Amino acid sequence: MNNSEPADRSYRRALPWRLFTAVTGLVDQVVGWDRLPVPLGLLELIGLRTKLRQDNLYDTGHLPAVDPPEAPAFSRDYLTGRTADGSHNDLDRPATGMAGTRFGRNIPLDRIAAATETSVLSPNPREISRALLTRTTFVPASSVNSLVAAWLQFMIRDWFSHGKSPKDNPWEVPLAADDPWPERPMRIMRTPDDPTRPAGADQPQTRVNVLTHWWDGSQIYGVDRRQQQWLRSGEGGKLRVLDSGLLPLPDDPADNPALVPGFWLGPELLRTLFTLEHNAICDRLHADYPSWPDEELFQRARLVNSALLAKIHTVEWTPAVISHPTTKAALRANWFGLAGERVQRLFGRISDSEVVSGIPGGSTDDYGVPFSLTEEFVAVYRMHPLLRDHWDFRSVADDQTVLECDFPDLAGENALKVLNSVSLTDLLYSFGTLPPGLVTLHNFPRHLQEFHRPDGHLQDLAATDVLRSRELGVPRYNEFRRLLHLRPARDFDELTGNRQWAEEISRCYGGRIEDVDLTVGMFAERKPAGFAFSDTAFRVFILMASRRLNSDRFFTEYYTPAVYSQTGLDWIRDNSMLSVLLRHYPGLRPAVAEVDNAFAAWPVRS
Repeated sequence: MNNSEPADRSYRRALPWRLFTAVTGLVDQVVGWDRLPVPLGLLELIGLRTKLRQDNLYDTGHLPAVDPPEAPAFSRDYLTGRTADGSHNDLDRPATGMAGTRFGRNIPLDRIAAATETSVLSPNPREISRALLTRTTFVPASSVNSLVAAWLQFMIRDWFSHGKSPKDNPWEVPLAADDPWPERPMRIMRTPDDPTRPAGADQPQTRVNVLTHWWDGSQIYGVDRRQQQWLRSGEGGKLRVLDSGLLPLPDDPADNPALVPGFWLGPELLRTLFTLEHNAICDRLHADYPSWPDEELFQRARLVNSALLAKIHTVEWTPAVISHPTTKAALRANWFGLAGERVQRLFGRISDSEVVSGIPGGSTDDYGVPFSLTEEFVAVYRMHPLLRDHWDFRSVADDQTVLECDFPDLAGENALKVLNSVSLTDLLYSFGTLPPGLVTLHNFPRHLQEFHRPDGHLQDLAATDVLRSRELGVPRYNEFRRLLHLRPARDFDELTGNRQWAEEISRCYGGRIEDVDLTVGMFAERKPAGFAFSDTAFRVFILMASRRLNSDRFFTEYYTPAVYSQTGLDWIRDNSMLSVLLRHYPGLRPAVAEVDNAFAAWPVRS
């Protein structure tokens, strides 16, 4: 396989599939999937996903490498439990998806732009930040709540990280004379190099993921044995929890998550919640299987908890933030199949087809390309506008304010002060009743445009988001759309439909539509009904949301009672985000009595 061709699949050559994807692609271009009745819209999304599977999965692991990470020697325990480092999920290629392996791509490898001073710094990312992204008035996403923002960053801490940036040789961004930035020039640290890339190699740029690529709850369980052992209590399979109900933090600053840039209250609330959930699963497993030792209980509970996280993200979080009727049905079908949840509960899987019976319990399939998350997946998950600047924490008992603060008061070690001063029930109630921001232009959190990191570095995250996609070779907006089989915008008016925005974007990019960054284009474009983010981003979701399940044997052929236990599978089947919240914080019950989806806006108690 050469650098610009995805792996071949037999079905790619089958005439019916080629006709199906050709027709659905044409309908998408002319009509749009979101304008069709739900049954036709579902067929359209199946066709689009098939086309993306055929043409938009590219492996970087086959490129020459020096000292790539090696999986530990095989143990039979790996057949029925997730490893700490993500190795041995793919039994034929045990290093696939493990921590320290490369990000893949959703674009041909020969279309990855090199990171030069010109390509990365032009147009000026700081000027893009100031002119197009700055939040002037908070624009809420009123149909959902701020658990959406917390959940997204909680998931990201499981999925991907490029690691700690080196302090030497930063990108230097020139500043306008009227720019109030306190340092000149602005310095943005570079993404760490790929340590496995041969020196002087003439090959596309690559980076590694310091986390595991799998959907395995690594933000709860750690990414190596040392971290995992510290987190475990050593009794009953459980994780360590303080008497206060909060989580212990390591004494070593190098291991303390509160000292890592990006740590804030929302993800830590959810890490606490699902640590408690792990321990509840252990209690249930111990009651049903009293002879199981600590290690057995831990491994089975991890499987169950990780699958529950994946289920919640698939059938609750994502349908809440892209709540078009077609996408809601499609996402539930990813888990339950078009036959639906009721049929699955009554009869189990009725077909080998993922379309009919869903992905869990089906066949493992990586579509000819070893599994990894991709740089394009990382790029479309840059959704900082979801975060509020101002937070009003209130009591669930009477809706009275207990704490008002701004985002910096919730970040880094300040988050620990809030956790120790406000009850977790009240914090969760407040998240549930406060809307997040809409992912759109002019709605980037002001406090993140002048973000004081725990390491003392001052950062404009809006400028950084723009720069990062350029640095990592993610195409600009129009080229990104072409490569994902979408029609590019012919001009600025077609891009956004908002005349004022069109003029602002044109001015920032000197009238060059092809120069518009992916982030700006996605934030500016028209959104399908019910969407909190763009249809362009959704194309990567169509592909990668199912791929993360399809490629993982613990969600497919090993999703069985023999591996999970019947008690474990029943736990996944019978629980939701709401049931998890209420199990551990029953004081929330009156607040969510009329709520069907925990990520939808909760009514404010009077």
